[in-house]
Order: sequence, then C-alpha cells, then structure tokens
Amino acid sequence: MEPRNQTSVSEFILLGLSEKTEMEPLLFALFLGMYVVTVMGNLLIILAISSDSHLHTPMYFFLANLSLVDFGLATNTVPKMLVNIHTKSKFISYPCCLTQMYFFHFFGIVDSVLIAVMAYDRFVAICHPLHYATIMSPRLCGLLAGGPWVFSYFISLTHILLMVHLVFCGNKIPHYFCDLNPLLRLSCTDTTVNKIFVLIVAGMVIATPFICILASYARIIVAIMQVPSAGGRKKAFSTCSSHLSVVALFYGTTIGVYLCPSSVRTAVKEKASAVMYTAVTPMLNPFIYSLRNRDIHGALSKLINRKITSSS
Repeated sequence: MEPRNQTSVSEFILLGLSEKTEMEPLLFALFLGMYVVTVMGNLLIILAISSDSHLHTPMYFFLANLSLVDFGLATNTVPKMLVNIHTKSKFISYPCCLTQMYFFHFFGIVDSVLIAVMAYDRFVAICHPLHYATIMSPRLCGLLAGGPWVFSYFISLTHILLMVHLVFCGNKIPHYFCDLNPLLRLSCTDTTVNKIFVLIVAGMVIATPFICILASYARIIVAIMQVPSAGGRKKAFSTCSSHLSVVALFYGTTIGVYLCPSSVRTAVKEKASAVMYTAVTPMLNPFIYSLRNRDIHGALSKLINRKITSSS
C-alpha cells in the first residue's frame, strides 16, 4: 500500500516531558540542577583517577571510561531540553534530530557494554586473584575499553542510515529528545527493517551483556561463599555493591524500553525510563562509586587540596 503522504518533514516538535506550561519552570530548575551535578561529579571522577597513580588500575580505568560516557549521554539530551524550555521553542531540525539520536545510541551502547566489562573485571579479581594482573593486562584493558566505542560507532551509524530512508508524515515527538521508537511511530513508510534491526541490536547490546553480567556474578557468589571468614565475604561483596547498583539502575530501565513488547509500552513509560538512564543514572553513578570508596575519596581530597593550594 502506498503511503498517504509522501512529503517528509524538515523539522520536528519535541513535546517534552509535560505539555503543561506551568510545569516548565520546575522542570527547568530540576534538570539544570541534575545536569550541573552530573557534569561536576563525572568530571571529578575522571580527574581524580587520571591524577592519582594509585588509581591507574583496570577497575578505575573502566570507571573513568564510564564517567566519560555518562557525561556524554547526559550532555546529548538534557541541554537541548533546557534550551527548549528557556526559549519556549520546541523545534529541532531533521539533521539535528538524527545527530542527537546517533549520539544517544552511541553513548548508550558503550554504557551497556562497559558495565558488562566491569562485571568481568570483578569476576577476574575475585575468582582469579593470583592471576588478575596477568589476565587484565594493559593490552586487554585497552581492547575491552576501546572495543565498545568502535562497535557502538558502527551500530549507531547503521541506525541513522536506516532512518534516512524513511518518510515522516507527522512531526510531533512525544518526548524530550529524538529517540528511535517515537520517530519510527511517526513514519508513514514501512519500518519493518528498522524494527528488526532494533531487536537485533537490543539482543546484542542489552540482553547479551546482561546475561554475561548474571553469569559473572553467579561465579562471583560461588567464589565468595567459599571464603571461610565472614569478614572476607563481606569485603568481597562490598567491592561489587557499587557495580550491582549501577547494573540495576541501567538495565532495569533499558530492558523495559527496548525489550518489552510494544503493547505494554506507553509514551509516559518511555519518557520516565529515558529520564532514568539519561539524567538520573549519570548523576548517581559518581556518588555510587565514590561514597564507599576510600581510594576515590583520597584522590578527590588530594585533587581539591591541590587546586586550593595553587589558587592561594
């Protein structure tokens, strides 16, 4: 069947989190505060790890990469929403929309795979402590950290190449940024190939890493339960608690958006989930990893003291 309207759009309207204008000042203040905390928290983590030689280990190397990804993920979505609220303009051009969608998927895919890589790092550290330095060599760490960036580049680019062939009959996106599913619903051409690719990618970058994380922690739990002392078991579990919190935050929302049937997804649920993994999770990750980590505390204290000394 031929589409009813072959005229595509040159710009989209981002309807935002709420169509009630009286809510916009509150949303602006809330997300501005969250974004400032996100930027400061993640950049401080990166600076602390890079400036302290004691933190030049695989675990903190992956954490620095995760902080960089979280910074990029939040920066790609939140500032545009703040600008739209401030200027009372909800328009975004077609090229800018595709660019935003590209970087959203780019950082999201890297985030998902990196979290799985960090689970593997904990698995090696706890299950093979005597061979940890040999297994987690600088070369392997470089491949484990760099691989997700290269992989994500090609996957995200493929999403965009498939998207440019679509014709859009509507231009109102019930979201605060250009996400894939809302855009596909606006198309009046066949999106079967796009939807199949979404499922394939979701399986590769969400389901597969999540299964790997579960398998890693299954082995970790078995190894910890074999530790004879209660103190040793508690210490081993504490090294994984921060990562488990991040896993729950990230995968709890992304699985609901990209792997649940479309019949149970609504625009409200998609926006709520998107807020969690584009704004809340990047903001909380620095706190999750630093509150119970003495090494990060020490590095941050040294960094702050050095800045105070140099400025005085």
